Amino acid sequence: MASPSTSLAYGSVLLAAALWGGSIVAQKMALGSFSAVEASVLRDLGGLAILLTTWWWQEGTLAKLTKVDLRLLGLLGLGVLGNHLFILMGLNYVSGAVGGVIIGSSPVVTALLSALLIQDVPLRAVWAGGLLSFAGVGLVSVAGFQAAGDQPLLGSLLVFLGVVSWALYSIGSRQLMERHSALTVNWTTLLVATVLQIPLLWTDRKMLDAGLGSVTEADWMALGYLVLFATAIAQQAWLFGVKGIGPSRASVLGNLTPVAAIILSAVLLKESVGASEILGIALILAGVWVVDRQTSKRAGG
Repeated sequence: MASPSTSLAYGSVLLAAALWGGSIVAQKMALGSFSAVEASVLRDLGGLAILLTTWWWQEGTLAKLTKVDLRLLGLLGLGVLGNHLFILMGLNYVSGAVGGVIIGSSPVVTALLSALLIQDVPLRAVWAGGLLSFAGVGLVSVAGFQAAGDQPLLGSLLVFLGVVSWALYSIGSRQLMERHSALTVNWTTLLVATVLQIPLLWTDRKMLDAGLGSVTEADWMALGYLVLFATAIAQQAWLFGVKGIGPSRASVLGNLTPVAAIILSAVLLKESVGASEILGIALILAGVWVVDRQTSKRAGG
């Protein structure tokens, strides 16, 4: 299938990054009424309904999927599962701002794994910008531990596992999208993730025990944001962008996610943002510029 234009692909990745910044806040809010598994399952069910309806209207056939494709889609579904569930579990123990900046390590992880696994760009083209971004992520993470909660190391590890899951998903999905649409890859992998999560509802319950009446209006709105914007729209935009510019270059622009997360956490969750956070954001953006400049040069040459 033809790749999208570079400018449209960049725009799609930037949109996804901004929406995911808001999703950090929405996930943190939703955990007031829902358990991590409940929030993840409801989010994925809602997103799946939207994506399936859109897919049926635009395409409506899976005739071209081979057994190899189905096997790979199943593995990618594990990446979606890990990303959604680990991050929600981690946000039980860290603040939205800290969770957001840890997710900012996603470009570093994705670019390095992509350079090593599929070699879409040379490792020497991404390591310098990766280090700058990682320094910014580390600085903001350390500065934010004062508001991180009772078990910041556990929470940070869980969020980081979600980052690794998404990195592997981004890398693996590009091969499939050479033959299939981003929409097909999106809903099929989300279906796998949803099915695998449902049995976990018996081990992690909150709303199911307290009843629907326990859910506040704000938490319903947060869940709605996760369904529509963070899952259906952002994930589709991300896959579309990855198809156009590759996982390494797309992942660097994903560094804008923690910037949005920090700003929205300060505004909506009243979390403090000081000099360390501002310096960290500057380092993150510097890393975005360096890696994008290097990879653009190589793509143009």
